[in-house]
Amino acid sequence: MSRYEQLEAFVRTIDAGSFTRAAQSLGVDKSAVSRRVSDLEARLGVQLILRSSRQQSLTEEGQGLYARAQALLADWTEAENEARRATGALRGPIRLSVPLSFGLNRLSPILIDFMAAHPQISLDLDLSDRKVDIAQDGFDLVVRIGDLPDSALRAGKIADVQMMAAASPDAFQGSGAPATLAALSALPEIRYGLRPRSTWQVQTPGGVTRTLEMECQHRVTNGDFAVRAAIAGLGVVIEPEFIVGPAIASGDLVRLLPDHSFPRISAYALWPPARHQSARVRALIDHMVAGCRSA
Repeated sequence: MSRYEQLEAFVRTIDAGSFTRAAQSLGVDKSAVSRRVSDLEARLGVQLILRSSRQQSLTEEGQGLYARAQALLADWTEAENEARRATGALRGPIRLSVPLSFGLNRLSPILIDFMAAHPQISLDLDLSDRKVDIAQDGFDLVVRIGDLPDSALRAGKIADVQMMAAASPDAFQGSGAPATLAALSALPEIRYGLRPRSTWQVQTPGGVTRTLEMECQHRVTNGDFAVRAAIAGLGVVIEPEFIVGPAIASGDLVRLLPDHSFPRISAYALWPPARHQSARVRALIDHMVAGCRSA
């Protein structure tokens, strides 16, 4: 029995949730799948799966192997696909992590268009603001907005993101909207909770860069919720245009200091440097770049 068959049986068992369903997907007997996993455990000298009559779960060693085995099998499949690719059709899985608001408000039509154009690609999309570990969690690609982490990950810019300050028009009845950075800094902020900085570098109409610092009244980890709180009059938000733009267009929010230039940050695609970047992943990156440019 090959090491590939052992790893494949192990991964399929976890993906399917049981030996029975894994056997059905592989087209073999349940006993064959169980034996392959047992042989893998014996060869490695560790227990990978905790078995019970009702469910099975991964041990700590199993969790570590599972993410790596997923990537290995995906690379194997890609190598076979590239060797036999005569029609030029892209096929195989892509595991992608995207920030929730950016995925819904900016990337959703782009990704749906990509899925429709490549029916033989299976997209496993994680929409979340959590900071995933690309290698440990088995992702082929992640999208991040803002400053890049100091890491060995490879990166490619897919879009620029304009930041804007906004608040409910009802928040300024009688006093008027702030006309200066000093006036804006006196207002309460609804802050995106994962943002590492509390200050912004803002360029005034005269071309001078000033530091804006605001008191954080509320902290949330989702930009769309922050916009809803701002519409309710609870404070000022400084968020990307793709989040606040629709509320500004509808009149639910007003853009503050529109003659000032708030920062432009970037959205990046990140991938592990040691992993072969498959044709389908390269195609997805190119599709996201083209889609963001034309949006």
